[in-house]
Amino acid sequence: MGDFNLALVIVAIVVCILVFIFNIYLLVNYQHPDDKNQAYFPKFVVVFGLSVAAISILMLPADVANRQACRHSLYNGACNLTLPMKTLWLVIYIVDAILVFFVIPFAMFYYEGDQDKSIGKRIKSSLMWVVATAIVCGLVLGILYGVVGKVDFTVRHLSSAATAFPNSWTDYTSNQPCIGSSFHQCSAYAASASSEKTWTMRATFPEYVVALATIVGSVLFSIFGGVGIACLPLGLIFSFIRRPKAVITRSQYIKEATELSKKAKELKKAADALHQEERSGSKGRKWRKNVKSVEKELLLLEEDVKALEEMYPQGEKAETAWALTIIGYLANLILGVLGLIVSVAWVAHIIIYLLIDPPLSAFLNEIFIKLDDIWGLFGTAAFAFFCFYLLIAVIAGAMMLGLRLVFITIHPMKWGATLMNSFLFNVGLILLCSISVIQFCATAFGYYAQATAAQEIFGHTLQSLRGIKYLYKYNVFQIAFVVFAGLTFVYYAAFGWKKRKPSGRFQLST
Repeated sequence: MGDFNLALVIVAIVVCILVFIFNIYLLVNYQHPDDKNQAYFPKFVVVFGLSVAAISILMLPADVANRQACRHSLYNGACNLTLPMKTLWLVIYIVDAILVFFVIPFAMFYYEGDQDKSIGKRIKSSLMWVVATAIVCGLVLGILYGVVGKVDFTVRHLSSAATAFPNSWTDYTSNQPCIGSSFHQCSAYAASASSEKTWTMRATFPEYVVALATIVGSVLFSIFGGVGIACLPLGLIFSFIRRPKAVITRSQYIKEATELSKKAKELKKAADALHQEERSGSKGRKWRKNVKSVEKELLLLEEDVKALEEMYPQGEKAETAWALTIIGYLANLILGVLGLIVSVAWVAHIIIYLLIDPPLSAFLNEIFIKLDDIWGLFGTAAFAFFCFYLLIAVIAGAMMLGLRLVFITIHPMKWGATLMNSFLFNVGLILLCSISVIQFCATAFGYYAQATAAQEIFGHTLQSLRGIKYLYKYNVFQIAFVVFAGLTFVYYAAFGWKKRKPSGRFQLST
């Protein structure tokens, strides 16, 4: 058994190193050329934040494996040789909260600050925003923890008399499970409702911070995750349906390119005007709204340019480029179909296992257990995949809503063209929602992940906190997730097959 525990520790260390290396690879290949050899602090925050998010998702399957490490212990204290998962959970999520609410905002304010200002002034301006945020967050956390930072556990008060060890057990049946002739409530199943008591204790401050961060993340997760779980596969499928069917003529290409050139000049003029307003200090609500409008129009323009290049490939390898384009859309179709199967399985599991009481079936829990019976890592790998899929769905949902709602800022991730502010925004969103993804998975896969440290934190303490427990008692977040997924599916069924019409001449609000 000790060998198994040692192997688990080695695997955990190796996985952490691989995650860190992979995130450096993502940063190097996704970063914008303008950010090369500079912005080192935001880059460190991006790599560290992505590593924390990935490790937090992988910790749940590690928690399950950690529980299994001492399941068949032959001596007392064997479980003490396993990983201290509860401590690790609290550490990883306190770090998560600090990154989301303090470090990432500071890095974004610093990166987006006026480049004409000195480094000292940019740091001072960023620190002012972060300190103000820290004071507000500290006051809110302190007041809430002092007033309602308690846990109310519902327990049953059971009692029984004592007697000498019997020679026969025939006197004890399901109708008479208690010892002695006097009335005792010693059976949890047969006890009356009056045996229920409320046991109140104060939650630890780290657990309370995790709980509140989970609530904030759950709101975003329910919206973005619900939208993304549907738009992620359907977007890939409908991109195949809307694919270019044939190469356009040269005259059509020149005509479309001319229109795009005019729009690009208008956007540049608008961007210059906004930059002048920023220099003059008039950064009001309309200015921010116009900046978002320019960003979205620029993203749409880039999509139009890419689509035009696909429909009219040029150069000596034009035919090869067209063939690769077709293969790319076929890959979208295959990935979309596979993703749709996973999305349907997720929604069906939520309805069958979480929303219907009692559950109709353990569904995915049983599949993971059967995969574990085949080989220990099959179930764990499938479990981790379903958790990661939810996190990817959150990013897809944020992108989809960002393109359609004015009050949501979009930060697209593009290979070789992603600025650090977009990196930081998406890392913050991933970190904030990763807490909720873990809580959601710990609840959805409660049968598979039972008796784990995550279950203790997210399944018992979190769902018994005063003021918060009703959100989980009535499955508010799960219902919202399914509703947004259904609405998105209806939207794509009605409009997803249509090609996006040109937005016309760009115009800023005055």
